[in-house]
Amino acid sequence: MAAIVQLVDLVKSYGRSADAVAGLNLEVPEGSIFGLVGPNGAGKTTTMKIMATLLAPTRGQVWVGGHEVSRQPAQVRDRVGYMPDFFGVYDDLKVSEYLEFYGATYDIPAAKRRRLADDLLDLVDLTEKKNAYVDTLSRGMKQRLCLARALIHDPQVLILDEPASGLDPRARVEMRELLKELREMGKTVIISSHILSELGEVCTEIAIIDRGSLVASGTPEEILVQLNATRVLEIRVLSDPDAAAAFLAQQPGVGQIARVNGASLRVGFNGDDQGAAALLGAMVGAGLRPSSFAQAANTLEDLFLKVTGQNGQGGAAGDGGGGNGKGRGNGGGSGDSSGNGRMKA
Repeated sequence: MAAIVQLVDLVKSYGRSADAVAGLNLEVPEGSIFGLVGPNGAGKTTTMKIMATLLAPTRGQVWVGGHEVSRQPAQVRDRVGYMPDFFGVYDDLKVSEYLEFYGATYDIPAAKRRRLADDLLDLVDLTEKKNAYVDTLSRGMKQRLCLARALIHDPQVLILDEPASGLDPRARVEMRELLKELREMGKTVIISSHILSELGEVCTEIAIIDRGSLVASGTPEEILVQLNATRVLEIRVLSDPDAAAAFLAQQPGVGQIARVNGASLRVGFNGDDQGAAALLGAMVGAGLRPSSFAQAANTLEDLFLKVTGQNGQGGAAGDGGGGNGKGRGNGGGSGDSSGNGRMKA
């Protein structure tokens, strides 16, 4: 599948501080739901703002739909819909007026704007709120409204920074289903989060970044293989577990051994499937009587914590365009106004 977004040796520096993005190379396949994952401060928001032309890269290139963000920003903006992690809304506007306002910034004719607003409200399940004032909406409804706003000019690529942040469980499920529907419509969706379980359920591709650098990328299944160099075997024996542990400690490929739940052992093992089968055969041959022998399932979250230092506080120069990542791009304005319309930078 061809890449619709390409990052080539992307670097973003802020003064003398460490690079917020440090030589990032990435390809986003067209038609994918692509998850950009990392702890707070990893460089997710900075990278997304560069994709959306709201920040200029220090070095490197970013291509969106065949256009380079620094040399052809207007063409990129026509192809990108951006939803920041913290957005402003105009509380004195009704929901339909809000969408029509943004349609006007893209020079969409008035009659078409009204039809388009109705269609988008139907898509995000807000038709019943058409005449409600924006400030009366719940957090989840405002998120869906801002997603509709990002779609107002029918972009090829949606860039959504933490779209599920602050949502209750039901609203998170609704957002996931909406993203899947957008993919079925042919959109490419780039979504950031530090919650792996969410992205693992909806994303077709994932990239894990930490301190501005790529740690791993691929499908969720491929990432599990890339990062899971040491597997954990869960073994239960009918014989003496201490004798089994002593035997296992002498076998090739075996690392740490922990006793759990009486006769059960958790065994670190860096061999492949054939090695695991040979280990089981050796135990049987030694009369250790294993009653169960299986690989413990590592989740994406387990591996994410392992490769990003486990504290979730990685990162260097701070994510979010040199500030707190909460709404100001370098295009002027804040939150909503910096990320939409023609985004005159």
